Formats: sequence, structure tokens, C-alpha cells
Amino acid sequence: MIVLGFLRNRVLVLASLLAMACWPSWGADAPATDKARQIWQLLDYVAVDYQGAVRDGKVESASEYEEMKEFVATAAQQLETLPSTEALAELRRQVATLGQLVAQKSDANTVSDAAHGLAAALAKAYPFPLSPAKAPDLARGAALFKSTCAACHGERGAGDGPLASRLDPHPTDFSDRERARNRSPLALYQVMTQGVQGTAMASFKDSLSDDERWALAFFVGGLSYSDADRTAGAARWKEDRRTRESLSGLDAVAQLSESGLASKVDPKSAASVIAFLRSRPDEAAASQQGIAATKERLAQSRAAFMQGDRERASKLALSAYLDGFEPLEPALRARNAALLTRVESAMGAYRAAIGTGDRAKVESAEQALQSLLELARSDLEPGENDSLTMFLAALTILLREGLEALLVVVAMIAFLRKAERPEVLQYVHAGWMLALAAGGLTWFAATYLVSVSGASRELTEGFSSLFAAVVLLGVGMWMHRKSVAGRWQAYLKEKLTNALNQRTAAWFLFSLAFIAVYREVFETVLFFAALWTEGNGLPLLAGLAAGSASLAVIAWVLLRTSARLPIGQFFAASSLLVALLAVVLAGKGVAELQEAGLLDVTPAAVPRIELLGIYPSWQTLSAQLVVVLIAVTGFLANLRPSKIPGRG
Repeated sequence: MIVLGFLRNRVLVLASLLAMACWPSWGADAPATDKARQIWQLLDYVAVDYQGAVRDGKVESASEYEEMKEFVATAAQQLETLPSTEALAELRRQVATLGQLVAQKSDANTVSDAAHGLAAALAKAYPFPLSPAKAPDLARGAALFKSTCAACHGERGAGDGPLASRLDPHPTDFSDRERARNRSPLALYQVMTQGVQGTAMASFKDSLSDDERWALAFFVGGLSYSDADRTAGAARWKEDRRTRESLSGLDAVAQLSESGLASKVDPKSAASVIAFLRSRPDEAAASQQGIAATKERLAQSRAAFMQGDRERASKLALSAYLDGFEPLEPALRARNAALLTRVESAMGAYRAAIGTGDRAKVESAEQALQSLLELARSDLEPGENDSLTMFLAALTILLREGLEALLVVVAMIAFLRKAERPEVLQYVHAGWMLALAAGGLTWFAATYLVSVSGASRELTEGFSSLFAAVVLLGVGMWMHRKSVAGRWQAYLKEKLTNALNQRTAAWFLFSLAFIAVYREVFETVLFFAALWTEGNGLPLLAGLAAGSASLAVIAWVLLRTSARLPIGQFFAASSLLVALLAVVLAGKGVAELQEAGLLDVTPAAVPRIELLGIYPSWQTLSAQLVVVLIAVTGFLANLRPSKIPGRG
């Protein structure tokens, strides 16, 4: 395959673009997205190439100027083939304005802005993908360039490959900084996808995957920049919050050119920032999940509500939390846990306000949330004590998430020891050890294979919490029954042996150990993955080690204490502990399903106490109340005299 890219011979380019009218994809049955893509490509040619036709109000190249006029006229003509929508009238107005600007020989920046503005409006009215689904793999892009493009464009993209001399028009010089200033990765991706008729530039749509075309586009888009540019850009990106906000997410980086960024930030640093982000698109992807993205989605949500679209407002509010704010929770919890609690409560209050349909409540809740997010932004700025903060964050996260699972597993181990059934212990140990191994696989998959969305995380944690709550509630009432009036003695003599010989009982214990531990490991893994950045690995590992040692000491103390308790007292204490854990997990499970958008949020005037699973909503409180009532009813029933002692 030979990649020619953008062509210098504008006559052939014009011929190829005008030929679009005859292409099969432009027939009556062609998808609107394909038509929109090709119109977008026309407009991008105008935005990039107009500067070579007109300078300071004078025509520099008559042939190129005529081509610019033809490009705009063709775009206007092809707009008429698109399905009618409310936006079409505005698109017609914009293309007419663009035609007037070209006819008046307006300056290149004005024409470029108008062409890019029309292209953006077109993509919004007739949506098609404008950015990669994930951060492109630049190593893959470099390999593809070497194997498919270097023969024509040369190893460094200067248009001097071994086949270049045989080609007319000559291959594009991707190292040309002047042309590169107006070229976005999206423009390169579109050419690779559509190809250019009448030239050696064929479509890569069938030969390269979507991810591969994006990887190649980002790599080619960085060929005009030096290592010094990228180094300077990395420093600017790290130090300047305004720059990060201007390029939040892959959408912005894929669509923006250097000249476009220069209108938003310091023009002198635009080149270096673009150079850095095209070499490190993962940084742009990470910035999409931040305070700026959260605030933007909230503003969009409020606007949708004011326009009467409550469903879209709710979806955007949920996205603001799951896609924007939630990935920041571990870092904010480490710096200001109280503020994190306030933001999460405000998120729920805002979604609840949308549900009421009250405009005043929505405005007030959104403004309060925006103010809290500004405070969170300040707290998340890098500080001098970040190493200590990360250590304490890792330690507290592990202790908080691990303690619940530890209590469940220790209770099962202590019970089996009291029952003198060591052979069944292997199922419990297998359950928690397999959960730890599964946590390691989850970390690997979340880091290298897939992206675990906020909704997936909350749903996993929510359903596993509710499952564990139901199981623990049953176990708690069973333990309490055996602790009453000496029933544990008859139970051990008459039923324990048969019950625990059954494989179903052993596998039940295995499942409970696995679920109880994995739900905590799952959340801990995602927290650590979110906190892990270059330079803070050692503090996080130290916190992990300290937390693990602390949990080991707690487990030893609990097992030693339980071994000394008389078996009747052990059953009584364990039943109360397990029932309490069921109440806590019920509250947490419902709260997590609310955060995933599966359940509504109805605010309640109660304090938020995460340790006890208490959240300020009637749904979580109702779930916990149901568990308490069931537990109390069961415990009272256990206190009634039994006609057949030891049976039950």
C-alpha cells in the first residue's frame, strides 16, 4: 500500500473531489454519515489550503484560488443531498457565508475559522465519529507508517521516499510546519478512510482497522514536530491548567489543529502542546475524566433541562459523575475526604432536582455543585506533600475496603474451627485466595485490555453488595438461632456433620468468601489504578504494604479472640456482627446502584456515614430498614421456646 496523503497538484485534487458527485456513496440510498464525512473533507481542504491561494487580500495562485471557490461550491451543492433537518437551514447560511468570504479574498485565518466552524456544525447535525474510541497506539502507528507510507513519504515523512520520484503529484511533505499548523489528526484520518479518487491515495477503510487508522493519523500528525517541542509541551501541559481545560479529551485533540489551539492559548506554546498530545494521546484521554469535563456536562445537563428535555438532562448528569468525577474520587478522598462527601451528596441532590421538574431547584443545585467542583479542582492541584498524601490514601483505602471482607472471612474461619471441621476450611481459603487472584486479573485487564466504565464498576459493586447482604442476613439469623438456649450443642451433635459433608454447603462457603473479598478487591484495584501516576508508585506501594500488614494483624487478633470465646457466646457475637454487616452492605449496594443510574435518588435529611452504609436518601435507608426488620423479626422468633430442643 502507498500513502500519498494530501496532494500538491490541486487540479487532481479538485477532479477527485468533484468526482464525489458520481461516486456510488453519493446515491440516493447513501448513508447521511458518508455524505457528511465527504463534505467535511471538502471543508477541511479549504481550511488548510486556502492560505496558499490568497495572502493579504491578494491572489497568490490563480489556479488554487479557483479551486477554493469550487470546493465551497461543491460543498454547498452536496449539502442539498443531505436529509432535511432543523440544522440544514443554518448549514446553508454558513456555507453561503464561507463562499462570500472566499469571493472577497478574506484573510486565511477568517476563512479557515469559517470552514472549520461549518465542518463542526455539519458533524453535529449529521454525527459521525470525530475521535478514536481509545487513546491511539503510537508504536503501532510508527510501524504502520514504516510498512505502508515510507516508500513514498520517506522514513521521516518528508516526501522523499524511494518511489516519490515516480509519482505525480509528488507525495506530501508531512514535515512542512506551515501546512501542519492547519492539519488535524481527524483530517488525516478522513483521507486515510475515504482515499482520494484519481490518485495513488487509496482508501484504507478495508485494509486497516479503525484503531490502526487513528494510530497512523496521530503518528503522521506529529512528524513536523521535534523532541524539543514535545518536551516543552509536556511541561506546559503539566503546569498550565487553562491549557489542559482547552484540550480536555480525545475529541478535542483529534479535531484541533495547531492554528486552532493558538486562538485559545498562548500561540507560542500551541505548537509544543499539540506536539506533546499527539505523541501522548493517553494524557488527553485522561484529562477527559476530570473536573473540567464534569463541569461541562453539568452545564449541558442544565441547558437540556431548561429546554424541556429532562431525559437528556438526567443522562448528562449521570455522565458528569460516572465519566467525569468518579475517576477523581480516590485522589480527592486522599486530599479532602469531607469535600468528596459533599460533592457526592450534591451530585445526588442535583439528579433528584431534575426528577422533580422544578427549574428553581435545578438551577440552585447545579450552582451549588459547580461551586463545590471548583473547590475540588483546587484540592486536586499538585502539592508539596503529595508523597505523604498518596501513602495515606493507599493505606486508608486498603483498610476501609479490606476490613469488611476480613470480618466475613474471619467469621467463617472461626466458625469452622469451633465446629472442628478443618477439612472445610480449604473451601473458604480457596474462595478468598481466588478473589485476590481475580483482583490481579482485573487490574491487568483494566490497565492493558479494556476500560472499566464508572457504570460497570458501580453495578458490579452494587449487585455484589446486595448479594452478600442477603447471604449474611441468613447466616446471622442462623447463628443467632444456634446461640439461644444451648441449641448449638444439639446442632453440633446431630446436624453439623451431615450438613458440612454436603458439597453444596462447602461450595456455599466458597462462594461467600469469594464474593465478599472480590467486591472489595475490585473497588480497591480501580482506586489504585486511578491513583497510580508517574512518580507516586513508591508511596502507593508503601501504603499497600502497610495496609496489608495492618489487616494481617487485625485478622490474627480476631481469630485469637474468637478462639477463647465459649461457643455459645461466639455464635451470639458473630450473629450480631454478621447482621450488622448485612445492614451496611444493603445501604452501600443501593447507593452504588443509584450512582450507576439504575435507581432514583430521593434525598433524606440524615448524615452521611459511609462506615455504616448510611447515605442521605430514602432508597438506601429503606433498604437498611428492611434488613433490620427482617433481622429483628428473626432474632425474636429464635427466642421463642422450641418444642424439640436442638432442632431448627
